[in-house]
Amino acid sequence: MQNSALIILEDITDWQPYYPSQATVTASEYLQQQQQSAGPRTQILNLCGDLSYLSTGYYVSLLAEARGQRVMPSVSTINDLANFSHYQLLLANTDKHLNKFLAAADTTQPLKVLICFGHSEHPQLTNFARQMFDRYPCPMIWVEFHYQGRWFINRLYAGDMGELNDAQQTFFGNSLDNFSKRVWRKARAPREYRYDLAILHDPNEAIPTSDKKALQRFIKAAKDADIDAELITAADYNRLLEFDALFIRETTRINHYTYHFAKKAEANGMVVIDAPGSILQCANKVFLKELLDKHNIPTPRTELLLNQQDIDFAKIGQRLGYPVVLKIPDGSFSIGVEKAENEAEFRKVAAELFNKSTILLAQEFVKTDFDWRIGVINNRPIYACKYLMARNHWQIYNHASASSRGKTGGFETVGIHQVPKEVVKTALQATRLIGDGLYGVDLKVTHKGPVIIEINDNPSIESGVEDLLIGDELYHIIMRDFARRLDEK
Repeated sequence: MQNSALIILEDITDWQPYYPSQATVTASEYLQQQQQSAGPRTQILNLCGDLSYLSTGYYVSLLAEARGQRVMPSVSTINDLANFSHYQLLLANTDKHLNKFLAAADTTQPLKVLICFGHSEHPQLTNFARQMFDRYPCPMIWVEFHYQGRWFINRLYAGDMGELNDAQQTFFGNSLDNFSKRVWRKARAPREYRYDLAILHDPNEAIPTSDKKALQRFIKAAKDADIDAELITAADYNRLLEFDALFIRETTRINHYTYHFAKKAEANGMVVIDAPGSILQCANKVFLKELLDKHNIPTPRTELLLNQQDIDFAKIGQRLGYPVVLKIPDGSFSIGVEKAENEAEFRKVAAELFNKSTILLAQEFVKTDFDWRIGVINNRPIYACKYLMARNHWQIYNHASASSRGKTGGFETVGIHQVPKEVVKTALQATRLIGDGLYGVDLKVTHKGPVIIEINDNPSIESGVEDLLIGDELYHIIMRDFARRLDEK
């Protein structure tokens, strides 16, 4: 199966300044094509001048996505550009080169800057152009700055090839050529695998979600599913569109490049696990609390603490009982989770955690010897583990321990059929509210039944732990699910 690129133009004469190419097609021709005349791996560059809602250019991107083809700009990007309005916040003072460029500009006139495939004609704006392209993946964008006491972006819109002057045409052509070589690559011949998968990981992560051996087993299982998997890192952000799918195997956070990778992958029609929506929902315990409460999924009794409000620590302590567990909303691996044994500790710990977050969760302490972890993909349980508490500690992870052996508790991998049915049922009820990605649901069993502690969008899968019972089959299950998703696209 081959990759190919197709350039869509509103008017074929817009391509006159450039070398003739069989890859250029008018929008009307493309829209009238039969779906099978352009393969699903065809990559579309939509260079129509008018991308307004329900215009011909808009329908080009819409039909390309419906045909399972990668298209730039995507419908999502077109809508984002259409809804752009006074994004002053984009002009952070941290970009010294942008600030220097604007400082030399005439403040009495609007300033327009052309960005083509993440490049600018002005060398000082290299970082800014790349950031804008990452946020709005569009072949050609005009950024219009206005000055009202300070510079801000007044307007952002897609460019029209027919309106470029000679210098701008040359700049666009060079940018397209560079982009084609880097991202919209020509097919390899022969192509060995049907799909390409990027596995995002951080080789220096202190507590990785998958160890090196597990990552290699993912790569091997991918090949068996006719997928060529490659390990990538944060430095490969600009290579992301070379791949058909993204598998995130490092700890995800909202204000983090893992979320940016997921957003970019999703915006460009790639299969991504876990999708940005799952990261957004699972990464924040406040969101999860509200979601689970709304659907009557059992959780430990929990109350929100807002820094800007008067907090009646005494009454909350009475309602929840001591000890009280305090959590920051976006912690992971037991980081930002503390326990208070009395009201004095409650106030002290809350004050410390409020330095990290304006909202905290106060939760009743549920004492158990272990947490259940149920691994789920596509609403199907695929593994189960008992994670034991760290030695002489109340959590699975004891970050204060001096010894590496004392930092984590032990584990026991069990068959799904050995897990209490109510535990599996509650886990699946919870993940269905999030999506059909890969999740790890942590539960405790109380005298009233199982309660959800948290849902991990990027659960640990380590060699010799989660795969202890079914071995390579765990990796094959996940890779076969990637193949299914890719086939459906």
